[in-house]
Amino acid sequence: MAFDAGMVGAIVNELNERILGARVEKVTQPEKDEIVLLLHLGRENMRLSLSSGTNNPHFNITSAVKENPMTPPMFCMLLRKHLTGSRISSVTQLGFERAVEFGFDCYDELGFEAKKYLVTETMGKYSNIILLNAEKKVISALKIIDLATSNVRQILPGFPYELPPEQKKMSPLTVSEAEFRAAFEQSENMPADKFILANFYGFAAITAREIVCRAAGRSDVPIYDCDVWRLWQSLSYVVGCITEKKCEPWLVSDASGKPLEYLFFEPIEYGSDFTVKRLDSFGELLDEYFSLRDRAERIRQRTADIFRLLTNAETRLLKKLSLQRQDLESCADKERYKLWGDLITGNIYRLSRGMETAALENYYEDDCPGIEIPLDKRLTPQQNAQKYYKKYAKSKTAEVELAKQIKLAEAELEYIYTVFDSLTRAESESDILEIREELHGSGYASRMKNYSPKKMSQPKLMEFKSSGGYRILCGKNNHQNDYLTTRLAAKQDYWFHVKNQPGSHCVMFTEGEEPSERDFTEAAMIAAHYSKASEGVNVAVDYTLIRNIRKPNASKPGFVTYNTNYTAYVTPDAKVVQSLRVK
Repeated sequence: MAFDAGMVGAIVNELNERILGARVEKVTQPEKDEIVLLLHLGRENMRLSLSSGTNNPHFNITSAVKENPMTPPMFCMLLRKHLTGSRISSVTQLGFERAVEFGFDCYDELGFEAKKYLVTETMGKYSNIILLNAEKKVISALKIIDLATSNVRQILPGFPYELPPEQKKMSPLTVSEAEFRAAFEQSENMPADKFILANFYGFAAITAREIVCRAAGRSDVPIYDCDVWRLWQSLSYVVGCITEKKCEPWLVSDASGKPLEYLFFEPIEYGSDFTVKRLDSFGELLDEYFSLRDRAERIRQRTADIFRLLTNAETRLLKKLSLQRQDLESCADKERYKLWGDLITGNIYRLSRGMETAALENYYEDDCPGIEIPLDKRLTPQQNAQKYYKKYAKSKTAEVELAKQIKLAEAELEYIYTVFDSLTRAESESDILEIREELHGSGYASRMKNYSPKKMSQPKLMEFKSSGGYRILCGKNNHQNDYLTTRLAAKQDYWFHVKNQPGSHCVMFTEGEEPSERDFTEAAMIAAHYSKASEGVNVAVDYTLIRNIRKPNASKPGFVTYNTNYTAYVTPDAKVVQSLRVK
């Protein structure tokens, strides 16, 4: 990730052009480590996102709208008290660090003008958001740091704000060519990009690689293969982008379109297997890069207990099924037990107590082949026969019951996999709450700590519009699937679901009309994309009219049956699906 001091400087330049003088209309805290300032300037409304997450700290003007908690956290309430109604007067990068100071023109409780500052630090696990008064003393912080947490730097109310201790490296903004050459000559044999990182602070690994690539044609060269003058010129070019405000937002994606890296100048080290494109703004760049990563990280954090519950349930069911199938295999010997009992009974006059085996003729087969039957020498021949008859009866009953139990365990395991699949599509807190409520209703409440049922609001389904103008709704979990299929859809609408795999229910609302082939293909592609087969090719998708769908009594959430259906084969395309989605 390239959110280094250079990227911070580039975003600060963009913010100074766009938000100076903007009024703070509202402060929200959609995540425990993210603050969003709703700004108004002229006729434009903007959202300034400040994220201090450990894995993806960043700040930018964002177009993403996130769901806020019902009760605002304490730090959010404090920021509302101090910043609501204020105007942004300055945006300043603190030195060449990953720290930015936002200045606000505010009013105190008596109506007098007062200055406040909000500092956002994007320093990995040390990231923080800190509110300061006019004297640059800490009012509060998102993460309070005391002596028990750090003996180097404390962030406590009343303490003066200080930057983290300086690194024992040179600043790339102020280094001279003579100092650079001296460091180059004194460096040990190491990769050239490591030389940049070891001697200059504020650069990410990708920035160092790009500096070397511009100097030597590739990034993986040792320091002794680099020309010192060309390396100095390359460093000067990158520094010039920052100091002369010539930074540009560039995004690197792989062959599938997944964002890999971003940079504040054009990257050149990537080959033809990658896509490098320039975006219109740094806000758009970070939105595109962090949107999927942030959502995946948030969902992982919020659903860790659900994943643990489901994983334990899956392990338990797999172990149970393995034992049941072994027992079922042993029941295959039941006919042999009956045969042995019959043969012992038919030859009881030839046997006596104390025998360990009986060599008898099997008169149930042609030529009466000989068969050796093990006996318990402590039992009489009649008791040995009864023992085998009991084994036969027990195996016969067990075979029937085991078949039922295996079917139930397989159905529960299939249900567990549908919930796993639903978690990959959760987009908000309400989606996660619906999954928790579903698990509670399915009998997993005792395994979810501190969970109590909550009143559910109307599900928020994913909405799409086909090329023919037909409305398509798609559930994100089993609760939404049931609501969509059994309550919302009409009998003449079309229902879609990936064949024999976990996935979303999709319904195309036709109002009695017959959609075109293209509409059917797009609906089937949506169903395939939001399923476990989203990465597949020629995925089978079943579709039928809603009137052919049945939900058995007492069945698991999301489970339906159907007999009359068609099957379409489509290859999911994420770009096509997203282009059809109604925002």
